[in-house]
Amino acid sequence: MKRRGWWLAGVLAMGLGAVGCGDEAGGQRATAPAPVSAATPAAGPALPPSSSDTLEILSVLTVEREVDLLAQRDGVVVEIAKDEGSWVEAGAVLASLDDRELAAQLSRARAELDAAQSNVKYNQAEVKARQAAHRRAQEMYKLGLNSQADLEEAEFKAQGAAYDLEAWEAVVQRTHADIRVLELELEKMRIQTPFRGIVARRYIRVGENVLKDDKCFRISQLAPLQVRFLVPETASRPQTGDSVNVAPVSDSQRVYTARVLKISPTVDAASGSYDVTAELTGQDLTELRPGMSVRVFWRSSTPAP
Repeated sequence: MKRRGWWLAGVLAMGLGAVGCGDEAGGQRATAPAPVSAATPAAGPALPPSSSDTLEILSVLTVEREVDLLAQRDGVVVEIAKDEGSWVEAGAVLASLDDRELAAQLSRARAELDAAQSNVKYNQAEVKARQAAHRRAQEMYKLGLNSQADLEEAEFKAQGAAYDLEAWEAVVQRTHADIRVLELELEKMRIQTPFRGIVARRYIRVGENVLKDDKCFRISQLAPLQVRFLVPETASRPQTGDSVNVAPVSDSQRVYTARVLKISPTVDAASGSYDVTAELTGQDLTELRPGMSVRVFWRSSTPAP
């Protein structure tokens, strides 16, 4: 009986232990926090994965047409017609220099042209009269009504009138040329843009005395954007139409695609590289501007097929 009592007590203890373990496991499951679902951010454009086969080349964005307009003559700036940020068409006047002296010279040349043309008309009539007198002298000489000297004098006057006419016609041509030169010089007093673009910079101000070849304005296109970079001769040579990745230095998370336009046929001996020009493609290029620093990513070796 004593042995049976110990056996029952053991069974009871084992049952209580099992219940305790079950309660402990159940408590752990009840108190364990449920997983919280979070929205995964959308993946934006990323830079190409860095590897030993990818070259990272620093460069800047450019455009095909961007020039500094220089003064073609000395003069004082009297008017600024367009300022920085203005869109202008080809031939638009950006500024004007004082042209009063040239305008006066042009007026005088035109007056001289009018006088020369009048003299041409007078001499044309004079030539006709002298030629008629010469013909009469010839007829009279044949009839014995005048002398050889009279005939020679009439001939001399006819030839002289013809020479005078040629001289005045030459004066007219020369005056026309002088007028054209003065008109061209007057055009140089107006600073005009050679192509459609935007005024990127103004260097002059009203009242300033500028000299020939001084910078006046910078005119630039904003598109199409291009990037020029140097590729080592040891790297794989690009082909026209190949694509490269371009990322602004200021925002490396934005990556753009450019297509190779031109490849230099020669290698620069100093750097051991050659020039490549690529044009950016796509629609989302409004935040890019010429002169921005960019990184160009180029494969340094041809990938295996």
